[in-house]
Amino acid sequence: MSGFEYQRLIVGYHGCDRSVVERVLLDGTPLRRSENAYDWLGHGVYFWEHGPDRAMDWARHRSARNPHLITEPAVLGALIHLGRCFDLTDVRATRQLKRWYEMLRDDLSATGEPLPQNEPGHTGDDDLLKRVLDCSVVNYAMRKTDREVGWPRYQTVRGVFQEGKPAYAGSKILEKTHVQVVVRDATCILGYFRPTFPTLSQSTRSTA
Repeated sequence: MSGFEYQRLIVGYHGCDRSVVERVLLDGTPLRRSENAYDWLGHGVYFWEHGPDRAMDWARHRSARNPHLITEPAVLGALIHLGRCFDLTDVRATRQLKRWYEMLRDDLSATGEPLPQNEPGHTGDDDLLKRVLDCSVVNYAMRKTDREVGWPRYQTVRGVFQEGKPAYAGSKILEKTHVQVVVRDATCILGYFRPTFPTLSQSTRSTA
């Protein structure tokens, strides 16, 4: 299987507390890897691809639910080289991921362990935001490719997440659909910046 060598740059946005933005920009502190059991693209540093507003929405929502984690919602921008990317927007990757799922299922069955399941994050969550199964499968796949001869060591994982309510009645376009990238290899992050957000009045003038 090809290594998905992506000679492509993207702009990513990371929702966080303002203190994190300051530490990264002023002190060079690296972003902390996310290693939750429900991280849908596996473990690493998460970014919204070309989605600053989605990143800010996430930071605000997380602050409202857990103000001790995010006191002042903010967004950090990054220039990212995708490098060797396991891109789940390509059927070549999703077909291979299915085979890895089957291998994980068989491995767990042999030891009598249950297969993880995706779960709702809250009442009425039809998106199953706690992607415990998906996280387990992607992490399993990355462990395989990291250590087995003939496979590339993937530096990034990329996928589309359909989320939210329909944008309008009868639509299959969902309000919060986005592309996310998880960076496994920190050398893919070429630099950081502080994004600017136009005010409502500026946005109105620009579209008038």
